[in-house]
Amino acid sequence: MSDDSEQTLPRVLIIDDSRMVRASIIRHIRDRFEVREEVDGEAGWQTLMVDPTIQAVITDIGMPNLDGYGLLERIRGSRISRINTLPVVVISGDDEPDVRVRAKSAGATDFISKSIGNVELLARLEALTQLARTQRDLEESRAALASASPVDPNSGLATPSYLHYHAAQELSLAQRRHADVSVMVIEIDHFDALVARYGAHVAQLVNRKLSKILATKLRQEDTVAELAPARFAVVSPSTNMDGACAFAMRLRTAFDHIVMTYREERIRIQITIGLAATTPGAVQTVSHLIGVAMERIASGRAAGGNRVIGADGEVTQDMVEQSVRAPVSIDQLLARLRTTGLDASLRKQLPDAIRTLLPLLELIESELPSGLPLAALARAAETGSNVEQKND
Repeated sequence: MSDDSEQTLPRVLIIDDSRMVRASIIRHIRDRFEVREEVDGEAGWQTLMVDPTIQAVITDIGMPNLDGYGLLERIRGSRISRINTLPVVVISGDDEPDVRVRAKSAGATDFISKSIGNVELLARLEALTQLARTQRDLEESRAALASASPVDPNSGLATPSYLHYHAAQELSLAQRRHADVSVMVIEIDHFDALVARYGAHVAQLVNRKLSKILATKLRQEDTVAELAPARFAVVSPSTNMDGACAFAMRLRTAFDHIVMTYREERIRIQITIGLAATTPGAVQTVSHLIGVAMERIASGRAAGGNRVIGADGEVTQDMVEQSVRAPVSIDQLLARLRTTGLDASLRKQLPDAIRTLLPLLELIESELPSGLPLAALARAAETGSNVEQKND
């Protein structure tokens, strides 16, 4: 069978209480249109509700049950876009100007007389159905554009596709600037048990609670998306593993204090977080970093949950406090260097001085590439702190 024979003709709904009028119209248009017919406005309305293939309506004005004006009011007032945008042609034997004006005011697309010739009727119907198809294609294009939106309409967070797209850009930029990017995957502990015990609607409330907290706790430059029910990913540019650990611990602590009540039963929410961060000099992808974070979540889940797992295993508050140091004053260090020289006390502060200066050095290297050994300096800051602890 050829493609032409498989094409579907546009479908028109004819509504008129006169069988002869309906038959006359059908005889004029049956070669170009597929036809459905009803005897009054109420029956026509019910057909519109159940038949999404109708592309145009031809209706009489004077009919029992529901006249043409009442039908137009229902069509134009419908909340269903495929109905309220339908072309509606009013066909009547009464060509009085006030009838035409009232029909147009009620929302009629066109107004024709029952004595109209078949050529003119076909021309008008073809133009109207073509317009309807164009409008429908436009609506579908808008819907497709909305589905490609970076924001998930349900969670209010970024979509997973946008997270991957944006994170890939951040990784590329970080590699050029020798900067850091971290990925955090967050999972609600025992989510399946929550669903089984309280029902899907309560589990969804817990899921939304986590979405809202993430939306308020993150920086503007961070991107968060819901990968699956009870599982979220956060991409944080300019954040190394130490910074990610500190934020993850704060987030987990915040959840430890949340208690939800359902039917007088208190529900505590706990989360497990897996962390991954870029490695200096290594080319890594978003999927790889998310995969690493997921593996660390699995180990945290196996250990009982309610944990933060980083590159070196479980993260504790003591570890975070040791890694987070206040920036030193470079001006004070320079003043001491001029007056006392490089003494033991000043030498101990060199790792902190490197940490303080690294963002500035990264900016200098990105704007004025000169081969600054940023990765070596970052390693020196870490190994220097270890040497300091050994010397102590």
